[in-house]
Amino acid sequence: MAAKPKLYYFRGRGRMESIRWLLAGAGVEFEEVFLEKREQYEKLENDGRLLFGQVPLVEMDGMELTQTRAILSYLAAKYNLYGKDLKERVRIDMYVDGTLDLMMMIALLHFKNPEEQEENIALIMKKAKTRYLPVFEKILKDHGEDFLVGNKFSWADIQLIEAILMVEELRASVLSDFPLLKAFKTRISNIPTIKKFLQPGSQRKPAPDQHYVDTVKHILQF
Repeated sequence: MAAKPKLYYFRGRGRMESIRWLLAGAGVEFEEVFLEKREQYEKLENDGRLLFGQVPLVEMDGMELTQTRAILSYLAAKYNLYGKDLKERVRIDMYVDGTLDLMMMIALLHFKNPEEQEENIALIMKKAKTRYLPVFEKILKDHGEDFLVGNKFSWADIQLIEAILMVEELRASVLSDFPLLKAFKTRISNIPTIKKFLQPGSQRKPAPDQHYVDTVKHILQF
């Protein structure tokens, strides 16, 4: 039996969370090594395991993979979540990159002071409701299918459900004007592998708290 992928990251979401989501969506079990001390990070660097001096680091298939987008692309292709041809793949890439823009704004929120957070939440909600969510509502309306691309479950669906849940943590009513996205959320959440990942006790991480922020700042020294 092949070894489980091993994920090296902080005990929180950050850039690793989409990787966890994609593995979980594919039904792949994985192990985690949590970085909690500066010395752990320095050892990975000194051992030459971090190609550009950054985590996430994923150990799998005899390789040590870094750079989040490269890891996600590899996983999507490996587990048949990347469309049937180049035209489907580029659409998946577009949708994933769009949701990533929104998700990174939310991820960075927790590293700002309270005043900046309030301003940023207002900006995020405005962009979510006027730029990002309308795009996906239109995609679903135009093709009338259950999934974003090729009427088949893909990486794009997994990342969109992750993004939706992140935005809902900031404002629970955000989908009130997007009925097709509400239905999409329900549909994708009930896919067995996703449903399992959404259950308490899974490897899905909670929204960042101050301990997570302090740990990341200490290890990365910023």
